[in-house]
Amino acid sequence: MVARLKVSVGQYSSRGIKADNQDAVGFYIPANLALLETKGIACAIADGLSSSNEGKQASQACVTGFMSDYFSTPDSWSVKQSGSKVLTAINTWLHGQSHQFKQADRGMASTFSAVVVKSTTAHIFHVGDSRIYLFRDGELEPITTDHRIRIDVNKEYLGRAFGVDYCLDIDYKSFAVQENDVFLLTTDGVHDVLPDKVLKQFLLAGAGAEPEQYAQQICDEALSAGSKDNISCQIITIEQLPTQDPDEVFAQLTALPFPPDLYEGVIIDGYRISRELHASSTSQLYLAVDTESGDKVVIKTPSVNFEDDPAYLERFLLEEWVGRRINNAHVVRTIEQKRPRRFLYYIMEYVDGKTLEQWLNDVGRLDLKTVREIVPQLVSAVRAFHRLDMLHQDLKPGNIMISRDGVVKLIDFGSTKIAGIADISTPVERSELLGTKHYTAPEYLLGRAGQAASDQFSLACIVYEMLTGQLPYAEKLAKVRAKQDLHRIEYQSINTLIHDIPSWVDKTLQKALQLYPERRYQALSEFETDLIKPNPAYLRDEKLPLMYRYPVKFWQICSLILLLLNCLCLYFLLK
Repeated sequence: MVARLKVSVGQYSSRGIKADNQDAVGFYIPANLALLETKGIACAIADGLSSSNEGKQASQACVTGFMSDYFSTPDSWSVKQSGSKVLTAINTWLHGQSHQFKQADRGMASTFSAVVVKSTTAHIFHVGDSRIYLFRDGELEPITTDHRIRIDVNKEYLGRAFGVDYCLDIDYKSFAVQENDVFLLTTDGVHDVLPDKVLKQFLLAGAGAEPEQYAQQICDEALSAGSKDNISCQIITIEQLPTQDPDEVFAQLTALPFPPDLYEGVIIDGYRISRELHASSTSQLYLAVDTESGDKVVIKTPSVNFEDDPAYLERFLLEEWVGRRINNAHVVRTIEQKRPRRFLYYIMEYVDGKTLEQWLNDVGRLDLKTVREIVPQLVSAVRAFHRLDMLHQDLKPGNIMISRDGVVKLIDFGSTKIAGIADISTPVERSELLGTKHYTAPEYLLGRAGQAASDQFSLACIVYEMLTGQLPYAEKLAKVRAKQDLHRIEYQSINTLIHDIPSWVDKTLQKALQLYPERRYQALSEFETDLIKPNPAYLRDEKLPLMYRYPVKFWQICSLILLLLNCLCLYFLLK
């Protein structure tokens, strides 16, 4: 039986002795099982700054905004990506609202702390001096650090808060949770008057108690201890963690049988096979016709060589999952099936054309103008993956289709890394696919995690090959096994191979093909721009005419010379 994440949550918030309650608390446990799996549960607590008359609105905006927006982010995003994006947007809004008030005390500022539990991992987001504790095995430990700056014994102030500045540094951490773990979230009205040992005794004595009632008891104790602030408390207990038996997982992955042998004329679920397009050791592609609409489609089927490999089956199912979520003109479209499916396969749009690999085999290399027409389309496709917190990880000419109309389509999602799926624990042993040698970024070969710059490296390899017909590092890259191997590899300038490419294009590729990811472009858009338009930094050392190296100064000098000549002409005419 599949066990699902189960938690109990109790919370209480009171104005205490103050006239108004500027604290806010909230939690959300999705009833939708798919949302529970992809997003988990979330709890948050916030404390509006007492120096601000709008502190109440600020704290409520933080909590309610996080609860609604976090669960609306794409399910392909990691928890860190989802939480960071949402909180950054909330801070920007609060900061903008604060600027609308003329009075200094009318700003909207608040602390914020949140716990998101997804699968078997807790994710912590924290700003300010609200606090999160972890109670495990009878020990209580604060897992956030108060952002207070002490001036002297009697004076301190808050170093970080939402709404104070446009830029905000948000503390984030994640760790594995255990059943019976308890998270305690408090505002300073509680933990400033109740020492950790007192809170620990409450949690030790409260095992099995109703969390709502127990949260109130802690707040009442803080009030009795002399708290002069608003008092709020949340208690989250991990009652059950999601677990899956390997046999059950395999049964789910093999719920649909592998298709029978397919050949011309065979009809499968309303699709008539026309011919085989491609076959490899891992999959087959068939051109087919939808018998209802008459549309041409491509059917991708798994290889029977892996029918007992759960990791392969999971990746195959995720290919369709990825394709259904990406909507980009330069990524091959996965077609939603409206008829019942009896076998394991999925449907894609048919692209009438050839792969970039076939094109390069035919012509050898492409001219710069043609490459500049292809690159923006490829960048658009890759950025569609990155926006959804995915890495393609297998960019190569064989995975790029060029239609007869010149439209570029990126295909094959079998190696795609999905951050949101990686957050979910599974008994399936997932291996990091390295893509294809010669196009694989060095960090993969060194056993490091991929990043957006890794796809950039592969894309730059393709551009280099399109221009020269060769690869920048040839066979040397595929032999990298340790960091010291990188020191023996050098970039081969395009100008040593062909002589009709501007050197600033060569420098653009050299930067994108740096062996260390931190030395590459920060964004794909920068790489694309530098391929289309000369980067002034790359022109400074060029032995080019002044007009190209310093265009502004050149035209200023020309204008000055023309002005002097005009003045001289006027002088002689009026003389």
